[in-house]
Amino acid sequence: MEAINAQKNLLLLARTDGHVSAAETETNQTSDHALARRAAEGDMPAFEELYQRHSRRVYSLCLRMTGNVSEAEDLTQEVFIQLFRKIGSFRGESAFTTWLHRLTVNQVLMHFRKRSVKLEQTTDEGDTPVQVVRGTENPNQMPVVDRIALDKAITQLPPGYRTVFILHDIEGHEHEEIARMLGCSVGTSKSQLHKARMKLRGLLRQQNEAT
Repeated sequence: MEAINAQKNLLLLARTDGHVSAAETETNQTSDHALARRAAEGDMPAFEELYQRHSRRVYSLCLRMTGNVSEAEDLTQEVFIQLFRKIGSFRGESAFTTWLHRLTVNQVLMHFRKRSVKLEQTTDEGDTPVQVVRGTENPNQMPVVDRIALDKAITQLPPGYRTVFILHDIEGHEHEEIARMLGCSVGTSKSQLHKARMKLRGLLRQQNEAT
């Protein structure tokens, strides 16, 4: 029943009438931490504001990790259903965006486990050479045209490669943290990243040759 009510409440967040009340204007100026506290006490307008502020970012992360629009849309809704259930556990010890980011990553990884998407088998447990794809050293600061090409290539990576590449090169997680998230060794994480970069190099070369 709780999940049903949460889903019904989330559907209310899709209103697009453009009307902004005085109360909503005040909410727009409120910090995420304060909104989270109010949402935990059952304040739905506060929860709605959190959704409006962060749903696009959550969807973008889900889309990058899955490479599938439909799955990303479903996972975004699942993330906010989980947020509705767990927001009372947010203590403000870190930024709300950091906390929501972890919640999103965990939700996507849980989806992968249910779908039995695992890291590709590898025997490279040791360190691998650092070979960054030229021009992708900092994906978040790439020119728009190059970023579109990179995003297209990322969707063509095998799921395990894509997950590690996004977590490390785009989201900025260290290999030790990725290993904990994925339940693998640090060496495997490094190997997956190396192979992802090599695969991306070939995919980007193919795109350049086709243009």
